[in-house]
Amino acid sequence: MTTNDNEPPDLLRRLSRLNPTMVVFAVLALFIGVLLLPDQLGAILILLLVAGLVWLLSKTWPVLRPTARGLRLAVIALLLLIAGTKLFG
Repeated sequence: MTTNDNEPPDLLRRLSRLNPTMVVFAVLALFIGVLLLPDQLGAILILLLVAGLVWLLSKTWPVLRPTARGLRLAVIALLLLIAGTKLFG
């Protein structure tokens, strides 16, 4: 299957159709659940969440405004801080 470079991959196309409010609430619920897990397991799951966010950010970077980029980077940094605290705190 060949794709045009101007077309987003299928996964991004499907993600773009999701209700943004529901996505935020789902990720927030997942994050709160992860915070309640034991430290090492919770930190590993937060790092997996960060990996997904970094992947998504790398795919959407060209179309984001600089303020949106900064906000997303700040959220990723905060999640890394929380994961580090759970692992080493």
